[in-house]
Amino acid sequence: MAEAVPLTAEVSSMSKPRGRTASQTGSIAPSTIRRPGAADLRIGTSGWHYRAWNGPFYPRDMKPRAFLSFYVEHFNTAEINNSFYRLPSEQAVRAWREGVPDGFLFAWKASRFITHLKRLKDVEDSVGLVFGRMSGLGPAFGPALFQLPPTFEADPENLERLARCLGHLPQGQRCAFEFRHPSWYEERPLRLLRNRNAALCITDHRAAPSPWIATADFVYVRGHGPTGFYAGHYERPTLQDWSARLRLWHAEGRDVFVYFDNDVKGAAPEDAKLLLALTEGAIPPSTPCRPGGSSRSGPDSRGWPRSPGSDGR
Repeated sequence: MAEAVPLTAEVSSMSKPRGRTASQTGSIAPSTIRRPGAADLRIGTSGWHYRAWNGPFYPRDMKPRAFLSFYVEHFNTAEINNSFYRLPSEQAVRAWREGVPDGFLFAWKASRFITHLKRLKDVEDSVGLVFGRMSGLGPAFGPALFQLPPTFEADPENLERLARCLGHLPQGQRCAFEFRHPSWYEERPLRLLRNRNAALCITDHRAAPSPWIATADFVYVRGHGPTGFYAGHYERPTLQDWSARLRLWHAEGRDVFVYFDNDVKGAAPEDAKLLLALTEGAIPPSTPCRPGGSSRSGPDSRGWPRSPGSDGR
């Protein structure tokens, strides 16, 4: 497995970013294009339409139709999940676009038809279809996430499929790839991503936690919970470690996108708010936040800060 390298070394080893041109599906929204000296920091949650968040995050009596308008008061980004399960209607995409303020960005998951059924084989038409539909987000159109299944290993055939898929992506569109098999963390797959300015999704999913490696001019992180299975709060020391890493990447000029997927019992928005506060320096590191926090410890062998469940049990 490729090991996390010093950030400065990682920057020097990256291919130069490719020129940004018009997308195959139309012009890329200006807010998705990297602006020198104006790196973004965006932290939010994976989805927002959870009734179980009434009380922990949303007001107890709030109706689901009001969730998004409340959410955008706290975060400047969200990851759209249901685009993974079905192609959203034009009406749904338009409603999302009209439901957020200027400057808000949606990341969104590419269809499982591309990743799980086609397994990246012969996906040019499907890629064009989903990007065409999601480009209706207009200025809120953000990075796309391709989440691959655990059975998708980095064998020669699948490496070729990834290379071809990368070639079908619209020029200038930011894309991240979340792998669920550890064979993808070797140098050859990472080189494919670097050469196309595509991001390795940094993930702590139990199936295959990734190293903390940046392969693009932006960073995409998904937190699935301290056990890697969508539940539980992260301990404050863990999020302090995350914050330190994210601030280094941000200082290098990389845009940073972080999404919490530990949606059970409303843990995700609480953790997102804490990480945002830590990263922006709003909370001094010595200030207690949640009772019962563990003491700081170093990162584990994968580069992920230690947290309950990260030892493989």
